[in-house]
Amino acid sequence: MKKYLLPAVAVLFFSCKENKNQNTSETEVVTKTDTIKLPAPDEKGAKNKFSNVIGWPAGKAPTAPEGFTVTRFAENIKSPRNMIQAANGDIFVVLSNSERTKTEKIKNDISGKSDAEVGGKSANRIILYRDTNKDGVAESSSVFLDNLNQPYGMLIIKDKFYVANTDGLWVYPYKEGDTKITQAGKKIVDLPAGGYNNHWTRNLIANKDQSKIYISVGSGSNVGENGMEYEVRRANILEVNPDGSGEKIYGAGLRNPVGMSWNPSTGELWTVVNERDELGDELVPDYLTSVKKDQFYGWPYAYFGKNEDPRRKGEKPDLVAKTIVPDVPLGSHTASLGLTFYTGNQFPEKYKNGAFIGQHGSWNRSSLVGYQVAFVPFANGKASGPYQPFLTGFIANEEKGDVYGRPVGVLQIADGSLLVADDVSGIVWRVAHSKK
Repeated sequence: MKKYLLPAVAVLFFSCKENKNQNTSETEVVTKTDTIKLPAPDEKGAKNKFSNVIGWPAGKAPTAPEGFTVTRFAENIKSPRNMIQAANGDIFVVLSNSERTKTEKIKNDISGKSDAEVGGKSANRIILYRDTNKDGVAESSSVFLDNLNQPYGMLIIKDKFYVANTDGLWVYPYKEGDTKITQAGKKIVDLPAGGYNNHWTRNLIANKDQSKIYISVGSGSNVGENGMEYEVRRANILEVNPDGSGEKIYGAGLRNPVGMSWNPSTGELWTVVNERDELGDELVPDYLTSVKKDQFYGWPYAYFGKNEDPRRKGEKPDLVAKTIVPDVPLGSHTASLGLTFYTGNQFPEKYKNGAFIGQHGSWNRSSLVGYQVAFVPFANGKASGPYQPFLTGFIANEEKGDVYGRPVGVLQIADGSLLVADDVSGIVWRVAHSKK
């Protein structure tokens, strides 16, 4: 999974220059946490290996480091993807999954991809969970909001509850403690619906004073092969006012940004990005990065800095030259989706202010990678080392491709524990630490 990582030189670099290795076809890239060697792109080297989801046996759970316990917060739900917590402790879990066209379904049934995903019509609802006695298991649940359109992002600002469907941002009247939305909502931002290979998720986050909302929108193609006229407002993080007005592109060239979180030390916006396909097993690394306002991160013309995509060669040299090297490589095709910075006091000190990342796992690679919750340590607001496994055990049999589940959203809740949404198994896991 990490053939291109060089842990022996995993020291903190704060220059982001790139160096072409004159003796090989590799490109050496210096990031803020590591030096990685990217192989030459291989347009004929794309391979697939789809996982086969077998579900979790009774009594079995993912594996966390010593001192942690992993339990089922909620289960028997269809495709939990993303989560937020209200000030009163209510946990909102969005249920949604990809919905393929008939042609896509036939194609993916043949290839085996459908066995790796939640099938059928998306649940399209938000469930509210309450753990009243604080034992780490939800005692009650209710359908908070229904009849949505592939929802993903959720956000509470004062007396408003926001939902990002795949085709738009909606706002509803809300009062803390409500168990169900009963009043009609209003669509305040139209968004380009759907996208290439499940880029239908639209995530949400607000800034500290709640004066701005940020919306992540993935690309509609792999590398713009359908024409860039179809990519307007895509592969970006958009910024809007709480009423939906004043839309701006905050960060661009982000192929499929999903998880977003605020760096607790610097106040910067960070995101995890799924990079492009069909350039080989080790290209292109997904990544975790700070998002600089009005900056460009490469898609579709360049990747991981100024490495020009051969399929867009010579088209936009000005944008290639502007491309920023992302902060932390997360492995190629790991499908890194969930993101939260840990600010609680329950976990050991080494996790403080670090980033937890839900890696849904590969399908477009010759062997399975991802299928874990990863952790990136931070010090003084900057990533201080490469990513490392945290919650593992999702792969049951790598050779056969059998997996128990696939983690997506990650959420630190008020008691300092971590919730992990496992969409294909229909479980929300709780990871807690027992201090001695």
